[in-house]
Amino acid sequence: MATSKQTSKASKRKTQKKKLVIVESPSKAKTIGKYLGSTYKVVASVGHIRDLPKSKLGVDVENDFEPQYINIRGKGDIIKDLKKESKNASQIYLATDPDREGEAISWHLAHILGLDPKEVHRIEFNEITKDTVKNAISHPRGIDQGLVDAQQARRVLDRLVGYQISPLLWRKVQKGLSAGRVQSVALKILCDREEEIKNFVPEEYWNISAVFKKDKEFTARLIKKNSKKIKVSNKNENDDIINLLTNKSFLVEKVDRKQKTQKPYAPFTTSSLQQDASAKLGFNPKKTMMIAQQLYEGINIKGHGITGLVSYIRTDSVRISAEAKDMAKTFIINTMGEKYYSNNFYSNKKKDIQDAHEAIRPTDVRLIPDEIESSLSTDQFKLYNLIWRRFVASQMSATEYDSVAADLGAEGYIFRANGSKVIFDGFRKIYKTGEEKKDTLLPDLADGEKLTPFKVFGEQNFTQPPNRFTEAGLIKELEDKNIGRPSTYAPTVATLTERKYVKRQKKTLIPTELGMMVTGLLKDYFKEILDVEFTANMEDKLDDVEMGKLPWKEVIRSFYGDFEKDLDVANREIEKVERKPVLTGELCEKCGRPMAIKMGRFGEFLACTGYPECKNTKAIVKKIDVKCPKCGIGDIVARKSRKGKLFYGCSRYPDCDQVFWYKPTNRKCPVCGSLLLEHKLKNSKLSCSNPECKYKE
Repeated sequence: MATSKQTSKASKRKTQKKKLVIVESPSKAKTIGKYLGSTYKVVASVGHIRDLPKSKLGVDVENDFEPQYINIRGKGDIIKDLKKESKNASQIYLATDPDREGEAISWHLAHILGLDPKEVHRIEFNEITKDTVKNAISHPRGIDQGLVDAQQARRVLDRLVGYQISPLLWRKVQKGLSAGRVQSVALKILCDREEEIKNFVPEEYWNISAVFKKDKEFTARLIKKNSKKIKVSNKNENDDIINLLTNKSFLVEKVDRKQKTQKPYAPFTTSSLQQDASAKLGFNPKKTMMIAQQLYEGINIKGHGITGLVSYIRTDSVRISAEAKDMAKTFIINTMGEKYYSNNFYSNKKKDIQDAHEAIRPTDVRLIPDEIESSLSTDQFKLYNLIWRRFVASQMSATEYDSVAADLGAEGYIFRANGSKVIFDGFRKIYKTGEEKKDTLLPDLADGEKLTPFKVFGEQNFTQPPNRFTEAGLIKELEDKNIGRPSTYAPTVATLTERKYVKRQKKTLIPTELGMMVTGLLKDYFKEILDVEFTANMEDKLDDVEMGKLPWKEVIRSFYGDFEKDLDVANREIEKVERKPVLTGELCEKCGRPMAIKMGRFGEFLACTGYPECKNTKAIVKKIDVKCPKCGIGDIVARKSRKGKLFYGCSRYPDCDQVFWYKPTNRKCPVCGSLLLEHKLKNSKLSCSNPECKYKE
């Protein structure tokens, strides 16, 4: 039987108020809740709870650009629960992400909950581990108004541009279009490159080589004539040189032997992660960030529980903490030996901006990818493995190799042969750079030695136009030109493809006719918006706002005067653009007139050219050469849901409702006879379409 003292303690525990921690995402709340224990309650705001309204501009231009924030539609229940929890809490901690966006969310939460921003317990951490979370709880601070104001300035700028140019494009070109302060500059970069390619005139040139043999064959290439660089421009020049040098004796004029090193790369920033994941894993930026977010917020690792595996994923810093450096040092020396460790430091491009973040790195380097692979999905493992190896490699020794360059000359022409051999793999032991080459050894050559080539030949070449940008290449260009920030790269690229301004072709981005047309209009009427230097300077001003050097509304004022004039001129002068319909060769089954491709809210569709007399429309479908297994009559075609998700269904819909969420093949399951689907699971590429059959291969 319980004593009165025990009853009193139990009653006290029931009535004792808990400390409330508010984060953005439910998965992050789950991870942090595990670390803090029962005296804390961790809840999620599920992103922003206040924002500018979607239905109108939401910026009071007449009242010094005051933002007109409203509670986001659909967040009523969340706000109600947050208010209820905050009233019952002994202390409230705002633990949103450690950047401008996260600071703004905390600021809005403080407003909603009636908290003083200067006194509120704002906590932040660069990684979600038990130690960092508890340390953050011990060091709360007030809201950083500089970060909030920088976010407000960006939000208001983007709203003023997007919500005033986009309707103009709707009226003058077609519905569904959009413009944006960063988006439109990114599109211009792609269009400018396309113009370069279109206007490129190739030039002929010839590479002349000589093949020698001394113990082994080696090739030398013509580089100079009489100590000056030489360019062979046509076949006649090529033939004259070859005829002159055939059977001639060459003199080894110089042999230069050096020991060279290749230093490891810095740990990942958001941009370099997206680039490497694209090149090595084939991930687009959007997918990279989605998976990286999962790794940051926490994965259930066998033997460890829910664990945040990587540090914060939106950063342009290459700095790592002293603790992270020590962790890497210990790991490298213990597993590979002291010769593989190097105390490397990396500096950021922009030295003046606050260096609050670290580079992207593993939270615990002892969580080796191969040892926790069974706890991760295939894509999670690939990305974690990439981040882990890049970080460890960044603290390793340089690769060392012997390099030999030999110059051989005859008749005033100088040919060069190069050789190299890796003598110490260094950081390449665990990180492949994509530049790995086999050792190319030259025979022992001595100054003054004479050799006669057994072959001298020329190869015709033509200069090539610049390459089109890949998604990763465009992100690198945006970063190099100081356009946008880590959080904006992936959404910017995604928007360009969603708006049909660009199309993907073999991993490259090609502007569509629509993209070129929109860019042309904006270049004519909004020169500042599309000016790369202007946009980069604006990013610098936002950094100044963050550091408290510049009031945020001053940035808006200095921008808006000229922009408003440009907007007025564009509205008056741009005439309605009549775009020729893109005919498909298909005829309308209702009136017999041609069907054309149109753009709607959910993408392209087919519409009758007889509109408005005939209003027939239908979806654009793509056959995949698979018959419907349900009705046996229709073809399986690729479709898109209203939310844009790709699926596969029978062409006889609604008469036949067969649907697959993964691409079916013509192969049948050897177990049950159902169609096999291209479903890339862990350790398999095909799976049975029958949910009751578990066959995969």
